[in-house]
Amino acid sequence: MTLTMGIIGFGKSTNRYHLPYITLRKNIRVKSIFNLRRKPESEKNYTDFNIHFTTDLDSFLNDSDIQLVTICTPASTHFEYAMKCLEYGKNVLVEKPFCATVEEAKKLLEIAEKKGLMIMPYQNRRFDGDFLAVKKVLNDGYIGEPIELESHFDYFRPDNSVYHGSPVDGTFYGLGVHTMDQVISLFGRPKHVSYDIRSIRNSESIDDYFDVSLFYGKLKAIVKTSHLVKKEYPKFILHGTKGSFIKYGIDQQENDLKLGIMPGTDDFGMDSPNQYGIVTYQNANGDWIEKQIPTPTGDYGRVYDACYETIINGAPKLVSNDEIMTNIEILEKGGMQPSPSTISLD
Repeated sequence: MTLTMGIIGFGKSTNRYHLPYITLRKNIRVKSIFNLRRKPESEKNYTDFNIHFTTDLDSFLNDSDIQLVTICTPASTHFEYAMKCLEYGKNVLVEKPFCATVEEAKKLLEIAEKKGLMIMPYQNRRFDGDFLAVKKVLNDGYIGEPIELESHFDYFRPDNSVYHGSPVDGTFYGLGVHTMDQVISLFGRPKHVSYDIRSIRNSESIDDYFDVSLFYGKLKAIVKTSHLVKKEYPKFILHGTKGSFIKYGIDQQENDLKLGIMPGTDDFGMDSPNQYGIVTYQNANGDWIEKQIPTPTGDYGRVYDACYETIINGAPKLVSNDEIMTNIEILEKGGMQPSPSTISLD
């Protein structure tokens, strides 16, 4: 059975993170794309896929063939578009962030449940190769009970221009939404959260730095982003009762996509062996072992595979409602708190 879908928005996100993966799926078809303005030059790239491009939202949403709509528009429009899609009886996948507030998230989830529809954020970073390596180390028991996980998503962009906007336009909502989702998918809802969110390049701008800790009792998970990191820091640092795991280098899918190397080509998204993570652990004889962990190859298209299974076969959602609400609550409260600060989620 084929899942027929449409997309709202036709910018970088659609062309880089969605269509290259969807068009490889034999059981998913993109029938139509709505955008406020037509982009004929970009549209030519999809001539072979027989996609209809339109600026008429009502005709797009009234198409009864379309079962799933992906929303790839600016963050401030996500709630409005998602609500409209649900009202028209469409299942919905929303680019990050899902929405701006807990109140908005509750409304969307409640309406989807009443209508028997799926709505979910596009948490594609669950299928980053570096994160999949962390999951493997945890699942295989190399480091015993996890005690501390540190996750970095850093850049060196010394631009001190002023960028205005609300918290939803800042770095914490833009990148923290991904790194926190990875943590929440592993460990669930934290007991406490501490925040350090600010702008370090220009104090008049929206945030470009965050250092946020999620506390789970003995375990602490740290998610951190800065736009002023020139020397590479490990992407993941994981410590446990029996050892440690260190991984440098981000997932290679994005680097390949930026170069025009598409999913389905040989070696797409594959990590270099010199970037494989190193686990240091004690074996059954008490000897300390240092071992490379080959990075699993990531695939953002697996989000769409999960959507297919949920919509067509009734499988549980990849990102549960509890995970969605926890993520949005932490994001929203981060924008409301003076920084630094600590809150309880109990």
